[in-house]
Amino acid sequence: MSIFDKLKKASGNTLYYPGCLTKFVAKDIDANYKKLLEMCGEDFIVLADKEVCCGSPVLNAGFPEDFDNLAQKNLAVFKEYNVRRIVTGCPACYEMLHHKYAEILGAKWDIGVEHLTTYLLKKLKDGKLKLPRVEIKATYHDPCHLGRYSKIYEEPRDLLKEIGVDLREMVLNREYAFCCGAGGGVQSNNKELAEKIATERVSQAIDTEADYLITPCPMCTYNLRNGNGGEIKVVEFSEVLLGKL
Repeated sequence: MSIFDKLKKASGNTLYYPGCLTKFVAKDIDANYKKLLEMCGEDFIVLADKEVCCGSPVLNAGFPEDFDNLAQKNLAVFKEYNVRRIVTGCPACYEMLHHKYAEILGAKWDIGVEHLTTYLLKKLKDGKLKLPRVEIKATYHDPCHLGRYSKIYEEPRDLLKEIGVDLREMVLNREYAFCCGAGGGVQSNNKELAEKIATERVSQAIDTEADYLITPCPMCTYNLRNGNGGEIKVVEFSEVLLGKL
């Protein structure tokens, strides 16, 4: 190990944790967030072949012991690589790592966790991130895990407004936001119902007369696209920040 590596390990690492859906399916979104971290000048590590699932699916399915096992495995890996901070773009992973891990691991869990929407807003306001102007008419969908579960409502909206987005609210927003339809295992077990709920949510977005429906959740993005008849464009948050419209 070089002197540089020893010093870096001693001071602690920032880990980018993409989440399973982003890592294995939404690889374009994964690349987008890595690009944004690089644009911030963040020196981060990736442990794609070491980390395991955050445990959200198994916990929601009613298997707390399996969730605890996954949390313990991740804790061991994070400690091995001296991770001091985790940034993630997945709302479900954020809620698990920030809230649930602290609950079940107690004092052993001393790693800071931040969702990328709040992280990027701070970097933008500090002048450490330069983003293109995106002057579009859009509405914002609150993912359940980021909104109701984690109370992060304003930061994503503020970030979009900072880059020029004309943001139009749906009737049901923030703590009253309509679910996209995919969470809680619905998309996996009842695709017809998931798509029906997504279609209703998209119709609420269309009512705002926006051209784009934006959400910072890969699962919401995919399910809302399934319920979209083409009257509005559904885009993931990172796509907007990078001007990939």
